[in-house]
Amino acid sequence: MTGYLAFEIRRTLRDAKFLLFAVALPVGLYLLMADRFADMGLPAPYVMGSIAAFGAVKTALDVGARTAVERGIGWQRQLRLTPLSGLGYLLAKASVAMVVALPPVAGVSLVAALVSGVRLPAGGWALAVLGVWAGAVPFALLGLLVGQFATAQNLQAYQGAVVLLLSFVGGLFIPVSTFPPLLASVAKALPSYWLAQVGHAAALGGDGWRAALILTLYALVLGTVVAVRYRLDTARA
Repeated sequence: MTGYLAFEIRRTLRDAKFLLFAVALPVGLYLLMADRFADMGLPAPYVMGSIAAFGAVKTALDVGARTAVERGIGWQRQLRLTPLSGLGYLLAKASVAMVVALPPVAGVSLVAALVSGVRLPAGGWALAVLGVWAGAVPFALLGLLVGQFATAQNLQAYQGAVVLLLSFVGGLFIPVSTFPPLLASVAKALPSYWLAQVGHAAALGGDGWRAALILTLYALVLGTVVAVRYRLDTARA
């Protein structure tokens, strides 16, 4: 698996346009939304936590979902003929998604510090960046799951729908406190809401342990579903 993982990381990091977009989109959204959120009485650290979560969610999910293209061209069938195990393949894909999820989180945090003057102690920055990044694991797995159900033709539709649901309903762009009670309950059932809570807790104080526990449960459930789905695909092949 190590050799395959190194190959996947090199291949992904060579895609300069993808990496640039992965960082530029959340940074641009932060710059656009910081003043708007400030008018609503929400401080820059709150916006930083929400948009950093969005960057991690979108990037991790996009990388994982690319497996739909590989499945469509028969790459997964070819890999099954190698010593690489199914578990090794899934772990490598999830690991690549996590590698690529770090730059947007770090980029948003850096811009928040330089442009908005966000100041945190060293431990706060570590939790704001590394905590949100580590919390992206469920979204890397969700991307793999999307890639197992989607095809190359409808992948963008699947990705767009999932990202919109997680971002808007999950409260990354609109504070959940402004939602009607029913929609707020739906938001709190989504993993994106809890990922933002990790960033908010790091920047503004609070208990992020509940959010971390819920994200861990999401990761365990999604990991199990991804493994079962991959095993079923292998059996059919």
